Amino acid sequence: MAALLLLGFASGLPLFLTSRTLQAWMTVEGVKLSTIGLFSLVGLPYSLKFIWSPLLDRYMPPFLGRRRGWLVITQVGLVVAIALMATQNPKQSLQLLALNALLIAFLSASQDIAFDAYRTDVLKPPEMGAGAAVTVLGYRIALLLTGSLALILADRMPWQLVYLLLSLFMGIGIVAAFWAPEPDLRTQPPASLAEAVTLPFIEFFHRLGRLRAIAVLGFIVLYKLGDSLVNNMATPFLLKTGFTQTDIGAIQGGMGLLATIVGTLAGGAILSKIGIYRSLWIFGGLQAISNLSYLILSQLGKSYPAMVVAINIENFCGGLGTAAFVAFLMSLCNQRFSATQFALLSSLMAVSRDILVAPAGRLAEIIGWPWFFAITILAAVPGLMLLPVFAPWNGAPPTTTEEIF
Repeated sequence: MAALLLLGFASGLPLFLTSRTLQAWMTVEGVKLSTIGLFSLVGLPYSLKFIWSPLLDRYMPPFLGRRRGWLVITQVGLVVAIALMATQNPKQSLQLLALNALLIAFLSASQDIAFDAYRTDVLKPPEMGAGAAVTVLGYRIALLLTGSLALILADRMPWQLVYLLLSLFMGIGIVAAFWAPEPDLRTQPPASLAEAVTLPFIEFFHRLGRLRAIAVLGFIVLYKLGDSLVNNMATPFLLKTGFTQTDIGAIQGGMGLLATIVGTLAGGAILSKIGIYRSLWIFGGLQAISNLSYLILSQLGKSYPAMVVAINIENFCGGLGTAAFVAFLMSLCNQRFSATQFALLSSLMAVSRDILVAPAGRLAEIIGWPWFFAITILAAVPGLMLLPVFAPWNGAPPTTTEEIF
């Protein structure tokens, strides 16, 4: 669990540096909202990482094993790529900034492939709820650093220096990867790259059945869509409403992420009592309703009490949903193909976070913030409507089919 905490931190560190924190930098530099919204597309590698994930299942680095070796390789690359952001300037070249952010996203997505596979391999089924919660705890601590401290520092020093300082924190992940215990692998890796590409898909559809598998894939895309729409435009919304970068760093990046951590830990504890499927129902509903808090804030305007309440409610409920969602994704993976299967599933999740939300800035410009937040509530409904197909209230996840594959 200690290893998962530190590796979760390393996994979360790059995310805001190419999304929310980068959005704040561009907003301050006067970049248009429509352009800021389109910058979510630099997160495309998170959605496409399943394409190269079979390489991490099939091939083993010459040190630290199949999972930890790839962790160190990607983490060293991230140190360099994040440090390169210190050479960028949004006013002079958005293209170079986008390419640098894309490189960070690619290396971060590759790190996630290795880490998600490591976590899935090392945890036993009864440990998945706690493992998911501890991982998200480390992940959110990293977001606290890059979403809160970074904004506070940016009011006192150039953004380029902020990115240079943050690159050094990736060293925590490198140390953790060397120290983490090796998983007790009970299965052999695929015998060829062709098997590494094809068998994960065959096994997944064989185990769930075609209808349930399709419903699961659709659910993964849609489950956090409403939450992703809010997260994509929360920082520009708060800045446009009149709050300062320090306000946002302290409340959204600080208190909000602490609320997410509390929600994640509470979600992991509740999940161990009521099971994964019931958690998806309850936490998904709360996650959707929580967007009402931003709708109310958009009506009230610059109100610090309303801002604190909105950010804490939305982040706490988002943490509940994340704990259930991560545990659900782990329960769907066969250990032999955990890198490819988890990469595919989490890539689909990233479709809503990075691609479907790309028009969010333009939509907010056209219809205004109140209607935008109303739409985010409705966007959460389709995912919840798929739950009866594959996750009945009293159901249990299907077991893997290792004896066949």
